[in-house]
Amino acid sequence: MASNGEEKNRVAAATAPGGGGYGGGYGYGGYDGRDERKWWPWLVPTVIVACIAVFIVEMYVNNCPKHGSALGGCVAGFLRRFSFQPLRENPLLGPSSATLQKMGALDWNKVVHQNQGWRLISCIWLHAGLIHLVVNMLSLLFIGIRLEQQFGFFRIGAIYLLSGFGGSVLSALFLHNNYISVGASGALFGLLGSMLSELMMNWTIYSNKAAAIITLLFIIAINLAIGILPHVDNFAHIGGFVSGFLLGFVLLARPQFGWMERHELPQTNQPPKYKAYQYVLWVVAFVLLLVGYVDLPQFGWTYWGHHCYVHIHSPKHDNIELSVLMIWSATSF
Repeated sequence: MASNGEEKNRVAAATAPGGGGYGGGYGYGGYDGRDERKWWPWLVPTVIVACIAVFIVEMYVNNCPKHGSALGGCVAGFLRRFSFQPLRENPLLGPSSATLQKMGALDWNKVVHQNQGWRLISCIWLHAGLIHLVVNMLSLLFIGIRLEQQFGFFRIGAIYLLSGFGGSVLSALFLHNNYISVGASGALFGLLGSMLSELMMNWTIYSNKAAAIITLLFIIAINLAIGILPHVDNFAHIGGFVSGFLLGFVLLARPQFGWMERHELPQTNQPPKYKAYQYVLWVVAFVLLLVGYVDLPQFGWTYWGHHCYVHIHSPKHDNIELSVLMIWSATSF
């Protein structure tokens, strides 16, 4: 739902290929990685618990019975101060836009003119409603657990946060004016993008390359297509996806098989840890990340700051963003 002065929900439609494959990892491409270290996933469950806790605080602060609404009575009134705003105001079963703004929703005017850059991060932890929360957390569960098992909490945590930040930056640059935005979908699309770049970065160690690339591209295309629907904010999705895609090249490179078996080879025949193309991709991605995170926001703030008064405000209208979670993809590959 998005309108002037209302939240523009960024509900992720992220998916992950499913079981099989390498020891609980996202099983595609014929690589099992049995000799690699498996991490115990604790970060992703912690993020899920944190987002649930933040949503409970949102509803506590919202206190629908006390503040009321001109659009009708509170939904699920038996929850008392935790009851939801009327469905005409928030069809996702959540708080008012005023509550979200108070708690740190992404607001272009506050970020640019009031120096509240922290909103670029805080909005990732907020959700517009119970439906929004459930969809995003199930997406994170299916994608994040498998990635964290393979690459550890540090790398996956960095991709999650930086992708969420990248999605917020792009969303703020293009939404501006009267919209506010909340949701973890930019971070979730970042994890999805990192899966694609990881496949490209470690291309030589996959045996079934065609199936792997077709599977991922199909999932990515469907998810991004959802954001093309009318009145749906796809900027956070695209910004998060591009950020995660580049971060995957930097953080998710795997050593080659020959290097992992180096202790069985003569000292004179020691293979390199990484292929030449991996170094090239790493450098290119790192440079693009620097440009994207340093120069693009500065250019955007300057440009919109000088031109914000010439934009025509859109008429007020209600938008409902579709909450789609294709869980079937988690078990179909």
